[in-house]
Amino acid sequence: MRKFSRICFVAVMLGILSASASFEATKAEFEAKLKKAQQGDAEAQCDVGFMYANGDGVKQDYQKAREWYEKSAALNYARAIYNLGVMYDQGEGVKQDYTKAREYYERAAAMNDAWAISNLGFMYDQGEGVKQDYKKAREYYEKAAAMNHAGAIYNLGDMYENGEGVKQDYKKAREYYEKAAAMN
Repeated sequence: MRKFSRICFVAVMLGILSASASFEATKAEFEAKLKKAQQGDAEAQCDVGFMYANGDGVKQDYQKAREWYEKSAALNYARAIYNLGVMYDQGEGVKQDYTKAREYYERAAAMNDAWAISNLGFMYDQGEGVKQDYKKAREYYEKAAAMNHAGAIYNLGDMYENGEGVKQDYKKAREYYEKAAAMN
């Protein structure tokens, strides 16, 4: 099976946010969020960054997204720190830089951000910007899985199915796959 990549995570996350938070913002909703962000609200700053990154209620602008994420990250808001990692990981509005991505993920992971922890697992799993290390990948996936991160759980299943850093075990792989599927 193919690993559940960060791109899939983002697509799933966008779907979850759209469904659960009515994330297709209007211009008025964007303006209200922007006002809170300008008053120093770290969560609102991160949301404004997300809205700029995705063109949600405003014209897409990665530069402005990064600026708002950086303001929020300066206030130690884990989701903004993670989002900066994604920007560098994917090269969205910045030059792709796995080292910077890893640094942001590590910082967010230290704040127990499951998405950042899972993405660190993926970097070690695939050898993106780091030496491939299945043991480290599994450790990160297990930590994120303990936080109910479906993608990390799926990737553990993949590791067991293919015997990557673990003894191949189809039964265990199936258990992980079923658990991940039940979460989505």
